[in-house]
Amino acid sequence: MARKYFGTDGIRGITNGANMTAAMAMKVGMAAGAHFLRGDHRHRVVIGKDTRLSGYMLESAMVAGFTSVGMDVVLLGPMPTPAVAMLTQSMRADMGVMISASHNPYGDNGIKLFGPDGYKLSDQDELAIEALIDGEIALSAPADIGRARRVDDAQGRYIHFAKSTFPTDLTLDGMKIVVDCANGAGYQVAPSALWELGAEVIALGVSPNGKNINDGVGSTAPELLCETVVASGAHLGIALDGDADRLIVVDELGHVVDGDQLMATIASGYARAGRLKNGGLVATVMSNLGLERHLKAQGIGMIRTAVGDRHVLEAMRAQGYNVGGEQSGHIILSDYATTGDGLVAALQVLAELAWAGVPASQLLHRFDPLPQLLKNVRFKGGKPLEHDSVKAVIAEAEAELAGIGRLVIRPSGTEPVIRVMAEGDDAAQVTRVVDRICDAVRLVAA
Repeated sequence: MARKYFGTDGIRGITNGANMTAAMAMKVGMAAGAHFLRGDHRHRVVIGKDTRLSGYMLESAMVAGFTSVGMDVVLLGPMPTPAVAMLTQSMRADMGVMISASHNPYGDNGIKLFGPDGYKLSDQDELAIEALIDGEIALSAPADIGRARRVDDAQGRYIHFAKSTFPTDLTLDGMKIVVDCANGAGYQVAPSALWELGAEVIALGVSPNGKNINDGVGSTAPELLCETVVASGAHLGIALDGDADRLIVVDELGHVVDGDQLMATIASGYARAGRLKNGGLVATVMSNLGLERHLKAQGIGMIRTAVGDRHVLEAMRAQGYNVGGEQSGHIILSDYATTGDGLVAALQVLAELAWAGVPASQLLHRFDPLPQLLKNVRFKGGKPLEHDSVKAVIAEAEAELAGIGRLVIRPSGTEPVIRVMAEGDDAAQVTRVVDRICDAVRLVAA
């Protein structure tokens, strides 16, 4: 069944647009609260948010919605998405909410929901909540209306948790680290955790004003981080996104290190310590073929999923892996977290750096990525990939790349676009293959 409000990662949209108004947020709170009212105990929901201006509006609306159906609310204030997931579990809450649009500009916002186990909701739960949103929701009797309170030590709890993932026999003493918090949810906790572990910290993107989240800073705009790392002589740079569930690293030379290299580093360290479960990791179809070859040479396995950290996590849980993620920097370490956690992932990378005692450029450059090209082709309607002429060109491309490359073609889940990606040892060949397929799609989509 198609979902009306929920996308691949909660509900998201332009603030005061169709699905992201105060009225909608209140209705989501009422519906989600009603869905999770199970048993006679006092029910509790924890709510965190990033630093967007609209967070105040949506937070207040959701408090009204949850309390109206009899659920108590615990407000965390600006906190990373993984912190909300962790605190949902540790506070024995019935559910958790993160108000954030991740790496999007401040004008967007979103609502992510977590179950009592700290995991994002299943499709079944989301469909049930959607049905309630569009229906009549029973309100609580006056005596049963919920209460709301703020927790002052939420940041300290998360910092303590994050630090506990760093090996006790290592420190960050003598290490200079630049951390870019994207003027987002991690702007207080990330620099504090690094400093408490002994690092000299240079902080960027830690002056949120409601409108500057992800604006020229953070994991999607690492240029300032690169410049600052080189200019300050830092050992490493760390960039988070707006809700701090994504990580990109910059080495001491100012080179960006993507999620593929970071997963390879973490998996290798875990394998050395005998901690890598199921002998491998989970990545998506977009991860570079160079990662797969590098891991295979070390005797480490790798399975691929569809794009999206949701699919990565599903495969990890189903097959018993404890390392997974995306090239974009969403890294899930299930020994510690139920979702991507940029700070915890960064601490695992820093642990490897402290253990190895070599420059980041030497440690983190695990493999040379194969030439990879991604192009998007817009279409007006229909299903271009089902045309015989397009199928024939794709089949020819697959035969040409067999054994020496890889082809990934998929329709976007959010817009009328076909994404065509190819990679292989020969950059010119990759370009020719992608262009041929794009031309074929354009002919039938015109």
